[in-house]
Amino acid sequence: MLVVGESLIDIVTDAGPRTTEVAGDSPANVALGLARQQVPVRLLTALGRDARGERIGAHLRAAGVEILDSSWSLSTTSTAHARIRGDGSAEYVFDLDWTLPQTDRLEPADLVHIGSVGAFLEPGATTLERWLERRDESTLVTFDPNIRPALLADREASVAGFERLAAVSDVVKLSDEDAQWLYPSLPLDRVAERVRRCGPRLVATTRGGAGALLHAAGVSVQQGAPSVAVRDTVGAGDTFMTALIQRVRATPRILDAPERSAIAEAGAYAVAAAALTVQRVGADLPTAAQIVAAME
Repeated sequence: MLVVGESLIDIVTDAGPRTTEVAGDSPANVALGLARQQVPVRLLTALGRDARGERIGAHLRAAGVEILDSSWSLSTTSTAHARIRGDGSAEYVFDLDWTLPQTDRLEPADLVHIGSVGAFLEPGATTLERWLERRDESTLVTFDPNIRPALLADREASVAGFERLAAVSDVVKLSDEDAQWLYPSLPLDRVAERVRRCGPRLVATTRGGAGALLHAAGVSVQQGAPSVAVRDTVGAGDTFMTALIQRVRATPRILDAPERSAIAEAGAYAVAAAALTVQRVGADLPTAAQIVAAME
């Protein structure tokens, strides 16, 4: 499968205050998590041939991610300054560029995952939309907008862009914060209905410690989350997305003929995976064996 989106260095300052640099951001985290779950994955991103870019590359390749050669397109690797709040959540300030090769089509893949800044920031966002419109009909698309309000100056245009991408996606995952930013006048369950009308077959909405809501073809499942000691929430949503993709690939009937039991199993797997990540510092996504052990 193929992941398309940004990679960067998170410069994390905790309450100490102590500052560390770690490789990350949503699409890169998803690629990492998929590789750790033994899913063959390629990443099309934007990196510079500098120390930070090489560090990101080494981090991803060590997990088994194949980074496409065209990803080395920037003069300087992007960064995000993350300040960890008292509750473990993070506030971000970005310094990044996002561009994609000017080719006509995506590389062939059975599933393409898109999301985060790479789905909205120009000039790459327009290229990505064009590629998805021309993709092979058999290619599944998963989408996590991972809304970054500080980078989205035109809210109306961003919502329209989100809905265009949702329309060509099979699976859309939102956080409750994404849902509130996109549709502030709608309750959470109504947001899922609104997004489903755009076209995706499965919509999952994460709710932090409250678990997740999953909706597919008239079937709705509320999945609770285990009670755990939270170190920080960095990478939790990406972990959920990664685990959900793994279950969709392993159990296609979740999309083709949704059954409550299959959706609930996928939700339980994804929530268990995210619960592991929040007990760790940074975006340290779990392996498949660790997720299964946690569920048992």
